[in-house]
Amino acid sequence: MLDTINLEEVKKIARAAGDAILEVYGTEFAVDAKADDSPLTEADRRSNAVILEGLARLTPGIPVISEETRTLPYEERKDWEYFWLVDPLDGTKEFIKRNGEFTVNIALVRGQTPVLGVVFQPVGDQLYWSSEIIGAWKSSEGGEAVRLSGGEHYSAKGEVTVVASRSHLTDEVRDFIAALEAEGKKVEFHSAGSSLKLCLVAEGAADVYPRLGPTMEWDTAAAHAIALGSGRQVNEHGTGEALRYNKENLLNPYFIVE
Repeated sequence: MLDTINLEEVKKIARAAGDAILEVYGTEFAVDAKADDSPLTEADRRSNAVILEGLARLTPGIPVISEETRTLPYEERKDWEYFWLVDPLDGTKEFIKRNGEFTVNIALVRGQTPVLGVVFQPVGDQLYWSSEIIGAWKSSEGGEAVRLSGGEHYSAKGEVTVVASRSHLTDEVRDFIAALEAEGKKVEFHSAGSSLKLCLVAEGAADVYPRLGPTMEWDTAAAHAIALGSGRQVNEHGTGEALRYNKENLLNPYFIVE
């Protein structure tokens, strides 16, 4: 199945969704609240419509889970072999702040593992993509593609760059940083929004991303695929087991990108 997916078309869908977001970004948009009090804008809705239409045309037989559409009951989805997992606008808080650190996330999941991912940052035109077949890549402003390789594990380094959420810095992350410093490591802290944090580890711009706060599966799947394609791992904090998808509860456990 994976070798039949046209990754170039998925990248085009992500770019089209990004264009739809930017149409709203430059306006005085309204902000609504979803049932969980998280913010929702017209950009989320427009991007979602573009992605759902594009994926239905590209792979009509593969189901889709999106943040902005109703999730099917677990009994109906638990045996899916493949499905798309989408966040049409990851980092809505960053979008509202107009700091540019928001992304379009499209992942193909096989079983419980993301095997293809596209992450597009419309502001600055940063495009990341990966599959099990070709590995992880990045292009900036439509330029030449660069193969991503995350580099050596942070445990082997004396100087460690930790990336964490701009909007969700927790006491647990502060404790994680303090533990590294207690080991004698020099720690540099880098803050970023949305799924860009996983991508920064994938490209070696950061060494580790401790996500010790809540996320949903659609927040992470696409960038998780890119991290895997670069040789990185995304593991549950505490157990060390690989982060899994299409769980009965789509809330992610705490995890470490390393």
